[in-house]
Amino acid sequence: MAYYIGVDIGTSGTKTVLFDVLGSVIASAAKEYPLYQPHNGYAEQMPQDWEQAVIETLAAVMAKSGVDANEVKGIGLSGQMHGLIMLDANDQVIRPSIIWCDQRTAAECEEITARVGADRLIAITANPALTGFTASKILWVRNHEPENYEKCRHILLPKDYIRFRLTGEYATEVSDASGMQLLDIPNRCWSDEILQKLEIDKSMLGKVYESPEITGLLTAEMAALTGLKAGTPVVGGAGDNAAAAIGTGVAENGKAFTTIGTSGVVFAHSSEISIDPKGRVHTFCCAVPGCWHVMGVTQGAGLSLKWFRDQFCGSEKETAALMGVDEYYLMDKEAECSPIGANRLLYLPYLMGERTPHLDANARGVFFGLSAMHTKRDMLRAVMEGVTYSLRDCLEVFREMQIEVDAMMACGGGGTSKLWRQMLADLYGCPIQTLASKEGPALGVAILAAVGTNAYASVPEACKAIIQTNQTCLPNQEAMTVYEQYYQLYRQIYPALKTQFTALAAL
Repeated sequence: MAYYIGVDIGTSGTKTVLFDVLGSVIASAAKEYPLYQPHNGYAEQMPQDWEQAVIETLAAVMAKSGVDANEVKGIGLSGQMHGLIMLDANDQVIRPSIIWCDQRTAAECEEITARVGADRLIAITANPALTGFTASKILWVRNHEPENYEKCRHILLPKDYIRFRLTGEYATEVSDASGMQLLDIPNRCWSDEILQKLEIDKSMLGKVYESPEITGLLTAEMAALTGLKAGTPVVGGAGDNAAAAIGTGVAENGKAFTTIGTSGVVFAHSSEISIDPKGRVHTFCCAVPGCWHVMGVTQGAGLSLKWFRDQFCGSEKETAALMGVDEYYLMDKEAECSPIGANRLLYLPYLMGERTPHLDANARGVFFGLSAMHTKRDMLRAVMEGVTYSLRDCLEVFREMQIEVDAMMACGGGGTSKLWRQMLADLYGCPIQTLASKEGPALGVAILAAVGTNAYASVPEACKAIIQTNQTCLPNQEAMTVYEQYYQLYRQIYPALKTQFTALAAL
């Protein structure tokens, strides 16, 4: 039997899973590590913590499984995107990694836009300059820590630092590199124009591979530490969202997934390059060679429901504890008792500003239409519907870009709610499916390892063989008609308040 390992280097911890060739879980292990915030808005981690977590979890799955190391045919890596790791001439980490959620680089984003030009930046990198991306972090180190920048010889992303430690190779792959703002997205290679205008030495960047390609072989040193075999292939892998797409079977046109976690993500596959000139959604190279994906983000998705729970649902928490059920289950049941439209109450989920489609950090949450007749159950339903309207906004941008979706997977905590899945089906106008497997990114990169070592001929073929769905919500035509009226009203509220949001932020 052939086995494959998926390693997911996340922000809170690393999860490593050993799968068989059909995607069944044989063994898994996880290890957490800290995040450091030395100043307000900063977010850093130690790359050495990731390395130790990967070594320990690899060793654990091999020990638990009892699988012969010779039968492990490949390793795939997934990881948090955008983080900056700098190595010196001796391959030592120069400073802690500045990770994806760090917000210190606003001035550097302005510098990038001025150096490259806003339109040209979107044409090449498919995105406006954003604080989360890696390029602005590189410029921040150069501007604020010139002594560290002077020492730098290699720049890597989080999972690619792990690749270097496992194989000794400086390499990346197209999906993760897309989030650095240094890649030519249409041509899937480093952009000489961007690097020249930003004065970044191309030799510091790793070789770019497609996601299923073999990028290196496990060293004897790492084999001894993990219980694996020296020479085991390590494939390119993917950034976390691109890996999750493969793990949910989103590898062909028409397929997409919605994740309702703290934030919400709508992610669709495309065999053609399509870039939103307004920069409202991300376009990245995806883990399927020669293809791309588009991704819209709602900042306050599950966060909105959690906020409402924490502030107003103390009795639900107490009752759920006595019944031995999840409080969100009881909240769902309450929301079901309110009709579609929540008795003419709408909610804008902009608790943390908004990314898609408004690109407005000053936007804030709103209950619109609140009256004395409204109950907690109406407010609960309005929150869930408001998040769904915001996710529909992402899908509308895709449609403007001629990216059609006819099959949607639901993931994340919100995806476990039958009520929320039905809202998605009714507002998207397409079936919403859930998955039998919950392994997401780890399964996705294990699939890439299986493709890269020739167990399957292509990523779509592997997904068809491995990915299984278990539930489907079909859209209800009557509900769709009612929701459409509320959605069109919802779309008018933000433009009417935009100026007031800016004024509020200035008070």
